[in-house]
Amino acid sequence: MPLIYHIARQEDWQAAQRAGSYQTDSLASQGFIHCSTREQVTRVANAIFRGQRDLVLLVIAPGKLAVPLKFEPPVHPETGQPETGTGEQFPHIYGAINLDAVVQVLPFLPDATGVFTLPEA
Repeated sequence: MPLIYHIARQEDWQAAQRAGSYQTDSLASQGFIHCSTREQVTRVANAIFRGQRDLVLLVIAPGKLAVPLKFEPPVHPETGQPETGTGEQFPHIYGAINLDAVVQVLPFLPDATGVFTLPEA
């Protein structure tokens, strides 16, 4: 299965390393952690995180996850409501992410205009 991606704040990733697993507010409020495929991640970043400079990109190996992963229609991260009519599926992780499933952590900075592109690595 191809790698999936999660956009995280640097401080949240650092806290996860101390805690031994990575969690988000959406896990408590919606029951899962929002992720993206390679093709989706920059669109998500530019829609939700445009211009933010405190981010890292977690590269996750689905086969290493200790919790369920499901590909489902998008859910708006702020309202928690499903977005219908797109036909698109996003990876959702149903539990805290075990740190060994994160195979790479990349700096994720926007350009001078605030726009994100995928890091080279």
